[in-house]
Amino acid sequence: MKTQFIGEDLLGSVVVFLVALPLCMGIAIASGVPPAAGLVTGIIGGLLVGALSGCPLQVSGPAAGLSVIVFQIIQEHGIAMLGPIVLFAGLIQVAAGLLKAGQLFRSISPAVIHGMLAGIGALIFAAQFHVMVDHTPKPSGLANFAAIPESVSLLFQDLDHDHHMAAIVGFVTLGVMLTWTALAQGRLKTIPGALLGVIAGTTLAQWGQWQIHYVKLPGSLADSMTITHPWNILGLFSMEIFWESLALAFIASAETLLSAAAVDQMAKGQQKTNYDRELFSQGVGNTLCGLLGALPMTGVIVRSAANVNAGSKTRMATVFHSVWLLILVVAFPGVLQLVPTASLAAILVFTGIKLLDLPTFRHLNKYGWDVAAIAVLTTLTIVCASLLAGIGVGIALSIIKLLWAISKLEVKVDQDPLSDRIDAQFLGSASFINLPRFTDALEALPQTADLHVHMRGLNYIDHAAMEALSSWEKNRAGQVHVEWDELMSLYHQKEAPPARTPVH
Repeated sequence: MKTQFIGEDLLGSVVVFLVALPLCMGIAIASGVPPAAGLVTGIIGGLLVGALSGCPLQVSGPAAGLSVIVFQIIQEHGIAMLGPIVLFAGLIQVAAGLLKAGQLFRSISPAVIHGMLAGIGALIFAAQFHVMVDHTPKPSGLANFAAIPESVSLLFQDLDHDHHMAAIVGFVTLGVMLTWTALAQGRLKTIPGALLGVIAGTTLAQWGQWQIHYVKLPGSLADSMTITHPWNILGLFSMEIFWESLALAFIASAETLLSAAAVDQMAKGQQKTNYDRELFSQGVGNTLCGLLGALPMTGVIVRSAANVNAGSKTRMATVFHSVWLLILVVAFPGVLQLVPTASLAAILVFTGIKLLDLPTFRHLNKYGWDVAAIAVLTTLTIVCASLLAGIGVGIALSIIKLLWAISKLEVKVDQDPLSDRIDAQFLGSASFINLPRFTDALEALPQTADLHVHMRGLNYIDHAAMEALSSWEKNRAGQVHVEWDELMSLYHQKEAPPARTPVH
C-alpha cells in the first residue's frame, strides 16, 4: 500500500461505510432475510473481495438489483436453499473468471440492461412501499402493485397498529434524502443523503416512542448465519435450482462488470479494471456468502461512486469500510436496533425510483423504436412474470433484432437512357439467412445486353451467397459484369473466384 494515500483512503472508507450501512440492512429486509445477513455480505465484500478485486476502487456488497431474485428464491424454495444457490452461483463466477469470460458478460445489449434495471426498480418500489408503512409485501410484482391501495387504506382504517406513524417516518426519510440530493454542493455531497434520512427517521421515531417495526439483530453475527449443510447442496441437482443459480450468476456478473466500467470512467484513468480478475473475486466472495447463508453480492455503483468521489486512491478504502461495519455490528449492535424498518424501506423506494430511470427510455428511443421496445418489453416481462423470464425475453429480442439487421438487403437499379447499360447496386448483407431474397433479387434483374452488378455496397457476403451469384451468372443470358475481385476481398479468402462461363 502506498503510504501517501492512507489519509485519502481512510476518509473514503468512512464515507463508503456511512453509505453502505443503511443499504446493507435495507436490502436484506427487501430480500426477506434478517438485516445481519446483509451486513455479513457487506463485510465479506470489503475484507475479501476488496482485497482480491480486479477493480480496486469498486465496492462490493448486497445489491438492490439482486433483492428481487433472492426474494423469489426464498418464496419458492425456502431460506435453507438460498445458501446452496448463492454458493453454486459463486462457483460459476469463479469458473467464468478462470476461463477469461469477463469480457463476454459485458457484451449484453444496453437495452436489456436498462430494461432489467428498470424492471428491478419497479419491483423494489412496489414491494418496499408496503414495508414503508409496516405492511407485508406480496409474493409477486403485480400483486404488490395491486395491493398499494390496500396499504394506503391502512393508514386510515387499521387503528391496531401505527401504520400512519411508520408512513410518516418513511416519508420524512424520503424528504430528507431528496432535499439533500438537490441542495448539497461541493464537499457536502460526500455526506450520504441516505444516512441523513435514516438519522432523521430514527430520531423522529425514538422521540415519539412510536410502536412501529425496528431492525432486529441477533446477539452475534454467528447466530444470524444459516450455514449451508451438505444435504442442502443435494438440491442443486434439480434443474430448476440450477437455472436459478445460473440466473443469479449471470445477473450478478453483468451488474458487477458494468459497474466496474463506470468506475473506470469516474476514476479518470487512475485504475483500469481487470475484468476476469474482478469476476473471479466476485465468485470467491459469493462462494463464501453461500457457505455462510448470507446474501449474494455484486459490485455496486452507488457505494463505488461514493468511494471515488471521496478521493480514495487504493483498494484499502474498500477494505477499511468493512472493518468499520464489523466493529459497529460487533461492538454497538444496540445502535442499529434503534432504526425503524420504514426508514430503511424508504431508502429502497428511493433506489427503486432511480433504477426505473424513465429518462433513459427516451434516450434509448434516439437509437430507434426497436431499441426502446426491447427495454420496455424486458421491463414489463420482469414485472408481470419474473426476472429470469424478462432477461430471456430481452436477450431473445436482441438476437432477433441482430438477425433482422444482418439480413437487410436492398437493390438499386439504374438504367442509362442512351444505351442498354443497366447498373444494379446491392446494399446490406448477403448470407444464408436472406439467401432466398438475394437469389430472387438476382433473377429479377432486367434481361439486357449489358448488365453491371455492383457489390461494393455489401458489408458482408458468405459462401452460400457467393455460390448463388456464381450459379446465376453461369445461367444468365447477355453480357454480365460482376465485381468478383471486390467480392473476394470482402469474403476474406485468397482462393480464386468460382469458375465462370465466358461472357456472352
